[in-house]
Amino acid sequence: MINFLISIAVGLVVFVVFQVFFSWYASILPGLIGFAIAWVVLAQRSMKKVAEISERAQRELQSQRPDRALETFRSGLPLAKRQFLVGPLLHANIGMILYVQKKFDEAKEHLEKGYPRNYVSRAMLACYFFKKRDYDRMEKEFETAVKYGKKDGLIWSVYAYCLLQSGQKEKAMQVLGRGVERNPSDERLKANLLALQNNKRMKMRAYGPQFYQFHLEPPPPDLGGRRVVWQRR
Repeated sequence: MINFLISIAVGLVVFVVFQVFFSWYASILPGLIGFAIAWVVLAQRSMKKVAEISERAQRELQSQRPDRALETFRSGLPLAKRQFLVGPLLHANIGMILYVQKKFDEAKEHLEKGYPRNYVSRAMLACYFFKKRDYDRMEKEFETAVKYGKKDGLIWSVYAYCLLQSGQKEKAMQVLGRGVERNPSDERLKANLLALQNNKRMKMRAYGPQFYQFHLEPPPPDLGGRRVVWQRR
C-alpha cells in the first residue's frame, strides 16, 4: 500500500511539472509513466527483500530449525504495509510451518490469510477443517487447492482421502477421476482410484513424507522424524 501511494505521489508530481510547460491533457501520459516507473521500481525492491527472507528461511528449514525459519518469515511481515501480496505470501509460509509443527489453531490464522495460489498451504487449511469435521469448508478449501495445484497428484489424493474418511466415498472417487483426467500419466492417482473402485484402502504411503506432513495419519517407523515443508511450485 505504501509503495502504491508513493507511486501515485510521483505520478502527480510529474503531472504538475509537465503542466508548467504543456496543457493538462498533454501531461496525463507523462504522469502515468512516472507512476508506472515508480511502482515497478518500488515493487521490485520490496519483492527482492521478500526473496532474500525466503532464502534465509529455507536455509533454516534445511538445517531443521523451523522456529528460526518462523522468526525469519515473521520479520518480513512489516513489508506487507509497503507492497500488495507480500502479506499473503509470508502468511502462507508461516502457516505451513506451524501446521507441520502440529500447532493447528495457530496455523489456521495464517493459512486463512495466505496466498490462494500456494495450493499446499490451502490443502493444509482444508485438512484443518477436516479435523474439525467442517466438511463444507474442507471441500471449499480443497477446491481452491486443486484449482492451482491441478498437476500435483498428491493434492488430489489428499482431497479424496479426506472425503473417504468423512464417509463420502462416491465424492472421493469423483475427485480421483478428475485428478486422473488432468494427470493421465500419474500412476499413484490411478492406483488410488482403482483401490476405491475395488473397495480397498487408498495407498497414501507411496507419497512418503509429503503425505505425512498433513498429519492425517502417523508416519510409519521407517520414515522416522523426516519432515518436509512445502513451498509453492
